[in-house]
Amino acid sequence: MNEKNDKKQLLAVPMGLWAAAFVGLSLLYIIGLSLLTKGEGFSYSPPITLDNYLRLREKQYISSLLLSLRLAFYTTLISALVGYPFAYFISKASPKRRVWLLVMLIAPFWTNALIRIYGWKILFYANGPINTLLKSLGIIEKPLKLLYTEGAVLVGMVYGMLPFFVLPVYSSVERIDWSMVEASRDLGASPLKAFITVTIPMTSAGVMAGLVLTFIPSVGLFFISDLLGGSNTMLWGNLIQNELLKSHDMPFAAALSVVLLAMTAIVLFIYRRQGGEAESMVY
Repeated sequence: MNEKNDKKQLLAVPMGLWAAAFVGLSLLYIIGLSLLTKGEGFSYSPPITLDNYLRLREKQYISSLLLSLRLAFYTTLISALVGYPFAYFISKASPKRRVWLLVMLIAPFWTNALIRIYGWKILFYANGPINTLLKSLGIIEKPLKLLYTEGAVLVGMVYGMLPFFVLPVYSSVERIDWSMVEASRDLGASPLKAFITVTIPMTSAGVMAGLVLTFIPSVGLFFISDLLGGSNTMLWGNLIQNELLKSHDMPFAAALSVVLLAMTAIVLFIYRRQGGEAESMVY
């Protein structure tokens, strides 16, 4: 038994070294950079200071953080409400139909994300297909302002993040022991009650994974808000991009990144605490 554990530990050494070199050192560099002072251009130098973090108390940064969290929350919520039934439907479909449904879900990823978001931008133009259709049906007289709004950004984020929720849930639904669902039905539970009390708890591990995989990237996305929200939607990722590429303030961009890393760590900590319980229920 000890020999097997020793072998497993030896196999984990290369990955541990890789993570330490390319992840751990990078994180330490970003944290150290956030404590330095901006110089000319992209340069930075001592003295070590906390001013970069103190700047985060300004209203514009707090507003951007709250907006990012709000849009990430709504993205995750909508993805869950739409994605869970879709994942359940895929798992219950026939094998041939299931393959086609999975292909439909994954196929958009074969195209560059920017091209797909540009497609939504064309749809949301004042003279785009959506406004043209609504005007031809007599529903509106003037074009609706669809582009450069929070709603447009939310649609783009849900579109981009939905597969990240569907796939983990689909994997969990596939592993369900359906005899337990049938047993609950035999004991008098209605289909709805059996679904709520048996099916959902047995897929909670996939749901938790989907929530994390959807929420964390949503907080840091910036290209979707750039294309669909413009200057009206300044998310946390946009702040990092602007400070790095426009203001050339690498220490402050690093401080913004550290805050994003801290939020990610908090979410992952909660997932590990709750996800462990969920996995134990599944297995």
